[in-house]
Amino acid sequence: MRIAVDVMGGDHGCGVVIEGVKRALEADDKITALYLSGKQEEIQDALQKAQLSDSRVQIVHASEVMTMEDKPTVALRKKKDSSIARAIDLVEQGKADAVISLGNTGGILTFATFKLRTLPGVDRAGIATVIPAPDNEFVLLDSGANIECKPLHLLQYAVMGSVYSREILGYKKPRVGLLSVGTEDGKGNELTLEAFKLCKQIDINFVGNVEGHDLFANHVDVVICDGFVGNIVLKTCESLAMGMFEMLKRELIRNPKRQLGAYLAQNAFRAIKRRMDPEIYGGAPLLGLNGIVMKSHGSAKERSIMNAIRITTESVHNQINQTICTEIQRANERLAATKSDVISSAQA
Repeated sequence: MRIAVDVMGGDHGCGVVIEGVKRALEADDKITALYLSGKQEEIQDALQKAQLSDSRVQIVHASEVMTMEDKPTVALRKKKDSSIARAIDLVEQGKADAVISLGNTGGILTFATFKLRTLPGVDRAGIATVIPAPDNEFVLLDSGANIECKPLHLLQYAVMGSVYSREILGYKKPRVGLLSVGTEDGKGNELTLEAFKLCKQIDINFVGNVEGHDLFANHVDVVICDGFVGNIVLKTCESLAMGMFEMLKRELIRNPKRQLGAYLAQNAFRAIKRRMDPEIYGGAPLLGLNGIVMKSHGSAKERSIMNAIRITTESVHNQINQTICTEIQRANERLAATKSDVISSAQA
């Protein structure tokens, strides 16, 4: 298991990333090589501070860093020696099985798509974000990679999300729903109406349209939508969760009686906090690329980095991409067969 990590893209410097790498190496002996991509002097200093001298660690020097302000297409041309470019090069060259970065999301997607290309049968990669609900966890795909999609892209997201939910989250037969403005088959816009028809034709557990209030009611395990809608849903959920906790905190300290109640219920609050902890998965994978690519949050800390590496190694071990290729091919064959049947019926 060989993992490449772009250590320069985070908000807290490469030292935090390397501390996370140290924890991951201590926890997983299946990792045979871990490449640290970035400025060599900074990485060496951080390795000394972390007292990390694991023989599996190798430094890949990169003289440039892609910042959050860089436009992805410009960086692709002008920052060819950036840390994310060098990390993705390792996957392209077959030296690494996966890459993890905390950097610019658009830049990671652009570099990875240009260098690795998409998997056979996949038109566009999508960001798959795992969101906790009271009784399950659901995969939101796409949560921000492509703001304009075609119906076929949503079908491919349905297949990829189903594979990820099954192989990583452990749902044997994930329920796949298409996010729309109503649960009725005829609700939605042109994109969702056409995507609905396509998803009905392939071999996934497609439950039809789902609305916003279905997401946290254990009605669906995979939610598919275009990246414009998905990113709004994701950030709204994050903001709502923080807002609710802040309101609850204010009310619980308003008077001594409530403070006592809060003290008695502190274990319940801790359990909820753990359940909603974004560091559990460490980031979101870019599914559909010809290589495992994990995007971690720019503000990620040590534990989040460790978990990002853990999930990435699970994706490699479970051969996520090979399974996606197989199931995308099967879906395309089903669509082609259905189209052929329709043409034959029309000609008869």
